[in-house]
Amino acid sequence: MGWIGSKSEDDEVQTLGDGEGRATSLGSKRFIAIGALLLFASAINYMDRQTLANVGTRITKEFQLSEQQYGNLETSFGLSFAVGSLMFGFLADKVPLRILYPTVLFLWSATGFLTGYVTDYYSLLSCRGLLGFFEAGHWPCGLKAVQILLDPRRRAMGNSVLQSGTSIGAFLTPQLLGILLTEKEGSWRLGFQVVGAIGVVWIVAWFMVVRSTDFQKRTVGTYHQIGEPSANAPASFGATFEVCLREMLTARMLAVVIVLTLINACWQTLRAWLPKVMQQEYQYEEAFTLNFVSVWYLVTDVGCLASGGLAVWLAHRGMSIKKSRSLTFLVCALLTGSLMLVPWLTQGPWLLAVFLVAGAGTLGLFPMFYSFSQDVSRDHQGKVTGITSALGWTLSSPTQSMFGYLKDQTHSYATGLAIAGALPLIALVFLVWLWPTEQDERK
Repeated sequence: MGWIGSKSEDDEVQTLGDGEGRATSLGSKRFIAIGALLLFASAINYMDRQTLANVGTRITKEFQLSEQQYGNLETSFGLSFAVGSLMFGFLADKVPLRILYPTVLFLWSATGFLTGYVTDYYSLLSCRGLLGFFEAGHWPCGLKAVQILLDPRRRAMGNSVLQSGTSIGAFLTPQLLGILLTEKEGSWRLGFQVVGAIGVVWIVAWFMVVRSTDFQKRTVGTYHQIGEPSANAPASFGATFEVCLREMLTARMLAVVIVLTLINACWQTLRAWLPKVMQQEYQYEEAFTLNFVSVWYLVTDVGCLASGGLAVWLAHRGMSIKKSRSLTFLVCALLTGSLMLVPWLTQGPWLLAVFLVAGAGTLGLFPMFYSFSQDVSRDHQGKVTGITSALGWTLSSPTQSMFGYLKDQTHSYATGLAIAGALPLIALVFLVWLWPTEQDERK
């Protein structure tokens, strides 16, 4: 865990200040263990999410779905994710993470497990919606934990580790399904059930490792649990609400909402549709597709970690935090932009190379986005994550149905992929325009 400056003995204390008077002190071994749990929570999150994408072609045939109906499944997931983000975002600032995190993980795992028993399109649509709602709780919890544990210059790398867990989960899912799938119709159901059951292991490990004091803040030498007022906290709910509202109604908040909407539309398109694109548009066999998708997620993981590493390296070489993150965002956006070449490519190595490069770039965008979002508010990170995710997912989710509709109308995925590839570059324009400079912040 390269983002943690750990020591060898558990009783040695790891103290990482955030430059704003707060710090978290943990034994270094347990600090690493908590970091690993955050990473694997992301992995489990994506295993439950990606099971559908990897058996999408089978489900489409068995339930006789149109491409727009398949897109509706992802739209249902996304809109429910938006609602869940708002609710769990507020809860993350009130309920201790030690309790909230395993609760939402259990709920989304149970929903994933039940998906293996659906009988038609509408029951599948309902399960997909519930999965999105409960999975939304992962990000307010995970980002809140990273914000508390790491200082601003290290958060980009911490966010990379948190995000990279999604690639690990998405890598493992096709490999697991490759073992479980048979020629028998309906064999895809076992995949949902096995993946859903994995969450129980994480929950047991969480309660074995995490203590009630691990996610405390310390302000002027006094610890307080998340959701409890500190010595310097505002005296009333009204004052707290006023501060929170003032932090939300800013150009920073507008920037992160726009950026999330655009990069999320791009990433979710690749995440949800790549296996179907390869099998239905370019005639790749299912076995090859599953193996390629695993490799694709490994490459996206490399892009995610490299993104965080590049931002940290640039910052430590004297570049401002905004410039280091923006430059890293630009590199990732250019890589993602390679998708605009897809309409001119056919089955072969160049097409696969573009998918790999674009995947690495797209996932690399998210650590930068998370780092910017963590600078919107010091004390209301859960609310920032919840509100941003709710708005971003609400605005970006309909693009999944639109992507399917475009395929039904044009009989090709290529145009939709090219449009998706351009979105991060547009996001960068808004980010640079709306985010205040260091000079502005000092005024």
